Amino acid sequence: MARYLVTGGCGFIGSHLTDALIEKGHKVVILDNLSTGKIENAHPKALVITGDTTDYATVERIIHNNIDGCFHLAAVASVEKSVIDWAKTHTVNLTSTVNVFQAASRCSTKVPVVYTSSAAVYGDCLVSPIPEEAEKSPLTAYGADKLGCDLHGRIAWHVHGVPNIGLRPFNVYGPRQDPSSPYSGVISIFTNRIKRWLAVTIHGDGEQVRDFVYVTDAVKGFMAAMDHLHEAGRITGHTSINLCTGHSASINQLANAIARISGQPLQCNHAEARKGDIRVSIGDPTRLASLLNLRLDTMLEEGLEKLLGYTDLHAIANKPINNKEITTTRKMLIVPKAA
Repeated sequence: MARYLVTGGCGFIGSHLTDALIEKGHKVVILDNLSTGKIENAHPKALVITGDTTDYATVERIIHNNIDGCFHLAAVASVEKSVIDWAKTHTVNLTSTVNVFQAASRCSTKVPVVYTSSAAVYGDCLVSPIPEEAEKSPLTAYGADKLGCDLHGRIAWHVHGVPNIGLRPFNVYGPRQDPSSPYSGVISIFTNRIKRWLAVTIHGDGEQVRDFVYVTDAVKGFMAAMDHLHEAGRITGHTSINLCTGHSASINQLANAIARISGQPLQCNHAEARKGDIRVSIGDPTRLASLLNLRLDTMLEEGLEKLLGYTDLHAIANKPINNKEITTTRKMLIVPKAA
């Protein structure tokens, strides 16, 4: 049994990861500022600390308290937000990662770190499927910061001896993505609208192709990466790995599949293509299979059926407990920012 820190553990992927770690018998400390994460997403057995990864003192205090490994998922995941508030998102997406690496490096035994990079580091790559060695040409500040995380990951290992792996998720989807949030992916938005008999908006011709990853498969990738660092990280201490299936689906195919599984008619509006929208983004899962012995095998329709089944159950379940009720039944610490 280990004790792990999960930054962003009240968010979409982070909360699923926390659930899986606790189910395996591990202890989990969550650090989340709740700007987009929801306290009700947190597992009841997790210790939730409300604080900010941009505050180095907070990160160091937690990592130096008997943490065996850190999963760093806290980020501003919205490309649009990175355009509107460039400086702030840069601080969250890159400075926070450096804070984690520095705190991990100052422990007597270096704390291994698995952090989220992104497929956005590749930009509009001309190679398909995209291997990790492909040219990096991010088209957004978000992608540039995630590439910066990978570069600092190299420094963390080669200069400071911190074993780390950067996972580059492609399009992750599943329960707990908020369709009303600008941070959500196309699947949560389409699912929410189609189930309510509303039209979906497809930008461009809808033939943009993506690699969709179900969230529980993504969690397997994070856990396998941490296991690898515990087993071999002292020898091979840094790498980046695509978190992908290698399978493709167009936006048009996606919309039709959601409508078919939901049993609802598909209503579409078409809008102009988004500026800088990538035409094809399919990952090469070879390194994932060879290094972590892992294949992400949830096919798109299977994942959509799980997601739609979850949303149906969630809709008829008892009313959600509000944040105030949850915080009174859960041990929770609030860490103020340093002056």
